[in-house]
Amino acid sequence: MQTFKPRLLFRCPLQTARPRAARHFATEARLTADHVRIVEVGPRDGLQNEKKSISLETKLELISKLAKTGLTTIEAGSFVPAKWVPQMASTSEILQHLIKKPPHSDNQIAYNYLVPNIKGLEDLVKIMDAEGATAGSKGDPEFSTTTEISLFAAATEAFSKANTNCTIAESLERVRPIVALAKEKHIRVRGYVSVALGCPYEGPNVAPSKVADITATLLEMGADEVSVADTTGMGTAPRTLELLKALSAAGIANSDLALHFHDTYGQALVNTVVGLEHGVRIFDSSVGGLGGCPYSKGATGNVATEDLVHTLHSLGMHTGIDLEEMSRIGSWISDQLGRANDSRVGKATLARIAREKSCP
Repeated sequence: MQTFKPRLLFRCPLQTARPRAARHFATEARLTADHVRIVEVGPRDGLQNEKKSISLETKLELISKLAKTGLTTIEAGSFVPAKWVPQMASTSEILQHLIKKPPHSDNQIAYNYLVPNIKGLEDLVKIMDAEGATAGSKGDPEFSTTTEISLFAAATEAFSKANTNCTIAESLERVRPIVALAKEKHIRVRGYVSVALGCPYEGPNVAPSKVADITATLLEMGADEVSVADTTGMGTAPRTLELLKALSAAGIANSDLALHFHDTYGQALVNTVVGLEHGVRIFDSSVGGLGGCPYSKGATGNVATEDLVHTLHSLGMHTGIDLEEMSRIGSWISDQLGRANDSRVGKATLARIAREKSCP
């Protein structure tokens, strides 16, 4: 089998590139070019749109199982009002549990929490202060876990108004104090830019320059990385490449970027390969293909972690993730939710394991 050889891109500084503000922390430890970090979004983005009520115990068990797979970043919840997203009502209890009794893992895990506004972050900080906890430092062996936050902006005005009830410019101004407080508390910040490759209200032709401008603004505010999200799954390979070129032209380093693909039209893995060839090494995914956006009707789940891991490994990349264990988790959580397992690789992997066990 031919081994995938990542292209290492060399960029000269562009006169049109935006000046970058001083950064507070390094965003990503330097890793080998064939290493990919997967951000598991199942416990938050994957569960937030489920109609069936999910118990706190099930959420904690899901996180505990995921912690044993080799993952290094897991979205654990969202400090969003329960009236907006009822499935996230138990996030405070999840944070408290992960501070007091984090699941065993052979590697450090960053647990990430979405905060939609400054109150969300203040609520998170209050819990940490009450428990006498600090956020921890990424890469520091003294900490088995770290606490991170994520925040979001949208790439279109219509989606921003539907999701946050404000314009893009207003949403970015709301983000500024969140980043400032996070930096004061030494909490790592991840930004999201939603509907970067298609909007349910404005269609598929989202301006790449607008996405690049918002991404650059979040990084200049102090975000440590930004996940550019195809929330609707409308993205195609040519438009993904066009977007990545626009981000590069804006002076944004690949090490500051993650890509977040939904698989509505079955293009998530194709777009992932485009991102890999461009030099991106951080990708979001959800075990069992869980997910969907409550503000984007018809958008299906995130690309399945099992499918993403299989694709990456087949291309000679390394993730550190146990594919068989991830496949078992995808089947288990799908059963818990009473829904079909949307990971083709997960189902095929479990079928292979069953065949091997049945053969003498």
